[in-house]
Amino acid sequence: MKAQKMTDNPSVSQKQMHSAFMAGVAAADPHAAVLRALSDGAFMVPEGRIFVLAIGKAASAMMQAALGVLPKPHAALVVTNYENAGQVTGARVLAAGHPVPDENGLQAGLAVQKMLARTTREDAVLVLVSGGGSALVPAPVPGVTLEQKAEVNRLLLGAGLDITQMNLVRQHLSRLKGGGLLRTAAPAPVTALILSDVVGDDLRVIASGPTVAPIGTRAQAMRLLEDAGLWGQVPDTVRTVLRAETEARALPEAANHLVGSNAQSVAAVTRALPDAQSDPTPLVGDVAEAAARIVAMANRPGVTVLGGETTVALRGTGLGGRNQELALRVALTLQGQAGWRFLSGGTDGRDGPTDAAGAVVDGGTVARIQAAGGDAQALLANNDSYAALQLAGDLLVTGGTGTNVADLQILAVD
Repeated sequence: MKAQKMTDNPSVSQKQMHSAFMAGVAAADPHAAVLRALSDGAFMVPEGRIFVLAIGKAASAMMQAALGVLPKPHAALVVTNYENAGQVTGARVLAAGHPVPDENGLQAGLAVQKMLARTTREDAVLVLVSGGGSALVPAPVPGVTLEQKAEVNRLLLGAGLDITQMNLVRQHLSRLKGGGLLRTAAPAPVTALILSDVVGDDLRVIASGPTVAPIGTRAQAMRLLEDAGLWGQVPDTVRTVLRAETEARALPEAANHLVGSNAQSVAAVTRALPDAQSDPTPLVGDVAEAAARIVAMANRPGVTVLGGETTVALRGTGLGGRNQELALRVALTLQGQAGWRFLSGGTDGRDGPTDAAGAVVDGGTVARIQAAGGDAQALLANNDSYAALQLAGDLLVTGGTGTNVADLQILAVD
């Protein structure tokens, strides 16, 4: 289905869309979120020592906020991605690979375990969790190497699985995920302030749930890999781990608090654009189906704001991310038609392994790609949306934002 032809550009400019997108990012400001939670009494200062751990793409900002209001902690450790790493006064900062775990992530996981192993019953642990934490502290279970865990991660990322499905598997290959951090910190009580990058805000999924119960069992993870056609591709050691029967152990309790989410950012974007309306149904699932939904919406005038997180099945060797591919698919379907503009971007400022957050496209995008010597359809087939949109000059580049609450989309139609 195609939108009706328009005779001019949409009244909402690319600059306005970019500004509104950044308003959505600001609404998920991790520093402000932590301050609000602590001022509301989310964390009780113990008689003993305070241990503060921040993991994820927003870890540095969350740690800065906590250190600004808490008594001086006995230990404070930040683990974040390279783009967001920087000095945090009063804390040790470690940078690691994302989305594929690396050696620095392995060392960071060991540092986390070493720090938490020193706690006692009189102490208290404050954990600041944001998206990306799953890859940043791999902490593989015995028998599985970092390289094998990274290979599983690459397979999961390329199979078009959603974040819940991926983290179901990841949790059983880690000593910290799926509540493993609680066992490591025991007997000290744990409080977690969580910035959600997951649509629906399932705490078990965010950063693979270090302070909550796992998503499912090893048997369920095994069946998922079988259904996805990945069981024969994962390393033998991983199959051995997932086949093994383990004794069910009760997890230590934790106080988990959600302090920011995609829904809050969608509301902020909507407020930033005149007469905009938000669509309450998240934009999730296969990127081609998501693009078809956007195209169908382009038949009616107005400004619509959405949030969510799509999935891409990798079949080519190109460079891109789910937001860029979504935007390119919409541009291909609506090419040559005026009066519409579409933005799709990741709130962390990084879409896939690229320096772009996403893209802002319109009816002239495909023509600009062609004028620059590119074939938009061929580039899409090779999962090379970054190259296509770079030729068009339509990439959305914000730099690392220091937060992560999934993706935001804006569709404007005159």
